[in-house]
Amino acid sequence: MSNGTRKPGSPGKALEQAFEKALDPLTAALKRATQTSATTPAPAAPGKPGLKVSPLAVPFPTIPPIGGVEITTARAGFYKHERDDLTVFRFARGTTCAGVFTRHKVGSAPVDWCRRHLDAPGGGEDMRALVVNAGCANAFTGKAGADAARRTASEVAKRFGCRQRDVMLASTGVIGVLLDDRKIVARLGEVEVRLDADVPPTEQWAAAGLGIMTTDTFPKGAYAEARIDGVRVRIAGIAKGSGMIAPDMATMLGFIVTDAAIAPAVLRALLGLHVRTTFNSVTVDGDTSTNDTCLLFATGASGAPRIGRVGDRRLKDFSAALDRVMLDLAHQLVRDGEGATKFVRVTVDGAASPASARKLAKSIADSPLVKTAIAGEDANWGRVVMAVGKTEEPVDRDHLAIRFGPHVAAVDGAVSPTYDEAKMSAYMKNAEIDITVDVGSGRASATVWTCDLTKGYIEINGDYRS
Repeated sequence: MSNGTRKPGSPGKALEQAFEKALDPLTAALKRATQTSATTPAPAAPGKPGLKVSPLAVPFPTIPPIGGVEITTARAGFYKHERDDLTVFRFARGTTCAGVFTRHKVGSAPVDWCRRHLDAPGGGEDMRALVVNAGCANAFTGKAGADAARRTASEVAKRFGCRQRDVMLASTGVIGVLLDDRKIVARLGEVEVRLDADVPPTEQWAAAGLGIMTTDTFPKGAYAEARIDGVRVRIAGIAKGSGMIAPDMATMLGFIVTDAAIAPAVLRALLGLHVRTTFNSVTVDGDTSTNDTCLLFATGASGAPRIGRVGDRRLKDFSAALDRVMLDLAHQLVRDGEGATKFVRVTVDGAASPASARKLAKSIADSPLVKTAIAGEDANWGRVVMAVGKTEEPVDRDHLAIRFGPHVAAVDGAVSPTYDEAKMSAYMKNAEIDITVDVGSGRASATVWTCDLTKGYIEINGDYRS
């Protein structure tokens, strides 16, 4: 069971073996030749050419069958290089759905499509398909982009025998490029054949995780189980995102499927409850995307009783398991941050309110000066002080305390009398770093996860379109 706390693998042979094992069904396409020498470059990522697998990567989980969903991928040709860039989920009749989306002022055509149909009367009651393309965001494309989204849903609906509104859409890639829906339509026959094939569940999910990637360097998946009224239910999900990550609900997409039977209003409440402390509590670069989408589907195939009321106590175990899946996926976004070498947890205690704590933690996590110091393995706690003070949130300067892991850097508004530069420097060499700040203004706390900022981020984004 995934719980979002898996330790990162190391580059080289160990990481290669983990990836070969996790993605065994795709070995023919992904096999990489690496040596055991410490000087050998990290294995190449299966996504954009030229990228190396993140040193913080984790293996794709084993996912057992989840009734009521089939998944496949195809190559529609949105990328110049050879890779699958079209992912299609097919759901059983009666599948329910809810979603949370970007609050970016320039939302994409697929975001508009999903939001409109999920918010309509009866929305989310009978979802039959999800179509995701990578390589084109179909954002800032006006009426032409909206028409392309509608035509895509219409053609898929004809194939699957459902209404247009029962087809959800998601896109990721370059902003300002109109979606050529003909590329998707041309592959639908192939998609239908593949959906009917007998493909192991983990292979379906792993292929989907690869199919939705852009600058990601590894596919992101999570799985958990729970019980509803004594009946076992399963929850699985994939996500993508590496840069433009500061979800506000970044090129972040997340798709979660459960075989539980849950009404759309209840799914909506669960997403709203957990997104704040999972996807909305991670940041790579502080930039939100036009296309942020997280969709939760419930097929009802488990045989567990249908949950139609938000306060139903039978949801307790399911809610906790859903939180684990979402947090695991959110952590993997940070682990795959463009150019990342450090996984960083920032916790703010002693804040005046939860909202204040969150704003303070985000300020630290988003600070380029803090992030570059971490990349340089420098415990420059003065930069943390800067990031805290610039927020204009309530902070008691004379009671401010800062820790890096177990090591106290500052206390009572000044450098700690026990500060040990050698121990601090040794700690900063770890792949995972904890920064804890007490601002002395109350009792609220919040945690945000981020990564360091390296030259790799600049290299990736300097030629993003090439």
